[in-house]
Amino acid sequence: MLNSAYLFLLSVILLSCQSAGNPIQDQTPRPILSDEQLLDTVAYATFQYFWDGAEPNSGMAPERIHIDGIYPANDQHIVTTGGTGMGMIGILGAIERGWITRDQARNRFERMVSFLEKADRWHGIWPHWLDGKTGKVKPFSPKDDGADLVESAFLIQGLLTVREYFKDGSAEEKELANRIDLLWREMDWNFHTQGGQNVLYWHWSPNFDWEMNFALEGYNEALIVYILAAASPTHPIDPAAYHEGWARSGGIKATGVSPFGFPLQLKHNGAEEYGGPLFWAHYSYLSLNPKNLKDQYADYWQENRNHTLINRAWCINNSGNFEGYGEDLWGLTASYSINFYDAHRPGNDTGVISPTAAVSSIVYTPEESMKVIRNLYENYGEKVFGKYGFYDAMSPHHDFFPQRYLAIDQGPMVTMIENHRSGLGWNLFMAAPEVQVGLDRLGFY
Repeated sequence: MLNSAYLFLLSVILLSCQSAGNPIQDQTPRPILSDEQLLDTVAYATFQYFWDGAEPNSGMAPERIHIDGIYPANDQHIVTTGGTGMGMIGILGAIERGWITRDQARNRFERMVSFLEKADRWHGIWPHWLDGKTGKVKPFSPKDDGADLVESAFLIQGLLTVREYFKDGSAEEKELANRIDLLWREMDWNFHTQGGQNVLYWHWSPNFDWEMNFALEGYNEALIVYILAAASPTHPIDPAAYHEGWARSGGIKATGVSPFGFPLQLKHNGAEEYGGPLFWAHYSYLSLNPKNLKDQYADYWQENRNHTLINRAWCINNSGNFEGYGEDLWGLTASYSINFYDAHRPGNDTGVISPTAAVSSIVYTPEESMKVIRNLYENYGEKVFGKYGFYDAMSPHHDFFPQRYLAIDQGPMVTMIENHRSGLGWNLFMAAPEVQVGLDRLGFY
């Protein structure tokens, strides 16, 4: 927990971010912080995206916050279901670290749950985006105007950690936990098999039905969807959907793929040679603990650690000769880019580093990630760090330092820092009885 003297120092460091939407404007060198103080600073600022930066009516996380104002700011009331779930462990961590009280957090979660109970959903599944003022769907794309199974999985994994945190507390806390439990029980995962096919489908639309027809086949960021679908106490899927659909009847397994000497056990969709963008090692594992997580297809801790080390090695090798790349500046994943947005990865490298990539990988590569965090904070300073922590993307090569945030990148940072330090999210989620049932049903051991 931060002591009062350091919390005061932290408030001074962050204070100038609060006015006029400007980033920090230090005129003196930053204080030299210990690793723990630096993680406190980064986590506290990033947590504020989901606290101070939340949409007022719903309490949910806005899809994006642009400090630079370059992108039109007429969508500040549009909230993200998945991004909100990704930040929930950060809010729980803020209780544990004394940044907010337990009652403050409960009140915020009650606001979110009240909103989600009334918001648009179909067969218990929410859309990707919602209007935070009305609870109505905001289409993500022309035909993506209905249920989004993947984003809903990211949301409910966060909500289940909240349920576990509060379920044995006061009467008010138990009521909150029960309301979350009802939302969880109302989610019809089996509906997304399109009538019993042995695979899950990402989207369903009240206007276009199954036209998007996006089957969830691995490997990518969506492992958590199958585990939750198998864990459901009311609408579980047949395990065959996991083995025949997600695992492609064994076709998910990779052989002989070992870039930079780090073997991959799984075929990363469309990125088999070097692995996909690093968010694939983050999103499903914000609550699902990859340590000692194994099934017949992979050891997921080893897979994610090697995935991270390949990404790092690619940047150190720096075949594109991009300025700044090295042991203290690496990390390719989906983020804002010089072409607006891109799923950066080895083989699709434009010279843009996404801070969330290395920061959120701290659970896999603690020493290597700390070098990046320290370099960004101490040497790039206000160019990359503002009121809600590290901005979404940066590139010394292109002199590209946009002052923009995305919930789906801020959430993994604050959550994985907390998991690295205390295991809070992992311990809560893995203690949920249904989660263990789901893992058993799918053959994890």
